[in-house]
Amino acid sequence: MIDAVKEIADRNANREPERLAMKYRAMRTSPFVFLRGTCHLFYRRVPAQGVLAQGPTVWICGDMHLENFGSYKADNRLVYFDINDFDEACLAPALYEVVRLLTSVLVGAADLKLSRAEALGLCHSAVDAYARALAFGKARWVEPETSVGLVRELFDGLAKRTRADHLDRRTDLKGKKRVLRVDGKKALPVDDPTREAVTAFMASFAKELQTPDAPAFYRVIDVARRIAGTGSLGVDRYVVLVEGKGSPDGNYLIDLKEALPSSVAPTLKTKQPHWSTEAQRVVAVQQRMQAVSQAFLHAVTFNGRPYVLRGLQPSEDRVALANRDGKLPPLEDVVNTMAELCAWAQLRSGGREGSAIADEMIAFGEKTDWQMPLIELALQCEKQVQDDWRAYCEAYDGGVFGAAAKG
Repeated sequence: MIDAVKEIADRNANREPERLAMKYRAMRTSPFVFLRGTCHLFYRRVPAQGVLAQGPTVWICGDMHLENFGSYKADNRLVYFDINDFDEACLAPALYEVVRLLTSVLVGAADLKLSRAEALGLCHSAVDAYARALAFGKARWVEPETSVGLVRELFDGLAKRTRADHLDRRTDLKGKKRVLRVDGKKALPVDDPTREAVTAFMASFAKELQTPDAPAFYRVIDVARRIAGTGSLGVDRYVVLVEGKGSPDGNYLIDLKEALPSSVAPTLKTKQPHWSTEAQRVVAVQQRMQAVSQAFLHAVTFNGRPYVLRGLQPSEDRVALANRDGKLPPLEDVVNTMAELCAWAQLRSGGREGSAIADEMIAFGEKTDWQMPLIELALQCEKQVQDDWRAYCEAYDGGVFGAAAKG
């Protein structure tokens, strides 16, 4: 018997209290936010037998839901829309990824003001899109010219935004120098020893790159603790303002985040490859699954622990799912795109360290016997998430998680 409250408390033990309290408070607001914050619990609940056992073994991001897609600037300096969170990445049966996406649609229906019939319709459409993309057997990608609907609107908005605009959202300009805006919403202050440690690390990292401009580019101007996401709140994480191409408007923002073990892998029977560090796992799978890797992506070691370093991805770079004037087709386009991106990522990373080859995925995509059982399983998962959320709310309102966040 799984005790949801204990599972959540155990999973989040030893996280930073200030940001952990933010996570617990956010999870109280809706079942959808709760789902985002409890990936470990979701996969502890999902039955390994049945429909999930039918699919080929593939690489998964491990935490696929409606909010884990977004635009980003890649290392080729072009902008793409793709899966953007790989903290839980591992080898798993293919449908482990899809059932979580479908469950997020069902659980998020209330937040998106969808009827039950509309949410179910989106699930059926997404399964069809995923199956077709697998059966086609060729990995594609989404860029401005190939995007439609709300994703296209996202790209159009990005095209109008300058680097200065991006910096203005996160920093304050003092004369000709920028400093991070420590507002308690996106950033928190760091103490002097931490600032010095991050600054020294970035200087060492730049030197190891062995490129002439790296030391100047990565010269640290300011450091803060970053507030972002839901599931990872409380994990050691920083936003670093670096010199980049020159102050004030050529500065860059870097995300430095501790990499923890995947919470999905221990729930599986699938044998996992050996990784030198958890950061190596995250970065390697991200490089395999994304069409083009995110800019500045590196697996690093800071303070003797594994971290992922990458360009900061603003929350503004996600699709505004609620901005559809109550119309269903724009949302259907986005969810279908997400399902296709899932299939394309699996195809793109096929044949690597135990993952199935494209022929196996194509054959699976051509079958139809798994589609209805998968939707039925997502409905069961939705009910379980709702039940767990209610148990969490009772415990939270009773002060259990307030005490946990304080350590």
